[in-house]
Amino acid sequence: MSSRWNPCPRIRRYGRCRVASSAHTTAPTRKTPCDGRAKRRWTSCSASWIADVGCVVVTGAAGGIGQALVRGFVQAGSDVIAVDRVERPADLATDQYISCDLARTVRDPAHAGEIFAKVRAALGARPLDALINNAAIQILGSIESLDRDAWRDSLEVNLLAPFIWTQALLPELEASRGSVLNISSIHARLTKPGFVAYATSKAALSGMTRAMAVELGSRVRVNAIEPAAIDTPMLRAGFSGNAEGFSALESHHPVGQVGSAEGLASLAVAIVREGSGFLSGSLVGLDGAIAARLHDPV
Repeated sequence: MSSRWNPCPRIRRYGRCRVASSAHTTAPTRKTPCDGRAKRRWTSCSASWIADVGCVVVTGAAGGIGQALVRGFVQAGSDVIAVDRVERPADLATDQYISCDLARTVRDPAHAGEIFAKVRAALGARPLDALINNAAIQILGSIESLDRDAWRDSLEVNLLAPFIWTQALLPELEASRGSVLNISSIHARLTKPGFVAYATSKAALSGMTRAMAVELGSRVRVNAIEPAAIDTPMLRAGFSGNAEGFSALESHHPVGQVGSAEGLASLAVAIVREGSGFLSGSLVGLDGAIAARLHDPV
């Protein structure tokens, strides 16, 4: 991948409420139709192949990170099919929008079949080059307070939905030699009290990413991003009236700031566009070095 990649050093985090969430500098600015398998071209600024991305499905597309992912892939020349459970945001960068509850696609196979039929109808004859499993919920609570519903909801949206959607769209992804990108979390590796349901679901998602990459091999690449705090409206809302607390959060990251949804989207595009076929099974940290920092009382 090119050394000219713009890191855009800003990251993501969900708030307490149950909300469906959350480059390459040579990415094309002109949108092109996806009329075949992912095309590969040689770029002078890189020592590897960079694939031109065609059609991409993004779940959780209405949230701050989701909208940034849609913009990022559209700017990279992709046709994007956006999926979320709420009404389409007026400023979403794509008109191709499917409203659905991902948890219901896990619980109700008949409903899932209807939704996947809509996805295939939106694709038409075009290939599906990437599935971005971005939708997530973050349910916080102590070990004593978490109930069965909290666990079921966390696992259905954060773990089972990415599996069901990957499984359902695998024929299309394999036909295009495409890729799956799961948006996991730093909580898959490092967490704190109150996050047991969320952290467990994300650790399982990262584990599933590796297992799928091993099983699918060269058929479909599977990777994940594990971001730390991302500057989204939801994160800002959590610090409403607490500017000092937000500054403290930024200072805890060695780079001195939290991440941006745009930076995450740029990384997502770069991972999907890596065309050598060798980047698979990777859990890419996007955390401002906070995962490398040792906190102790001295």
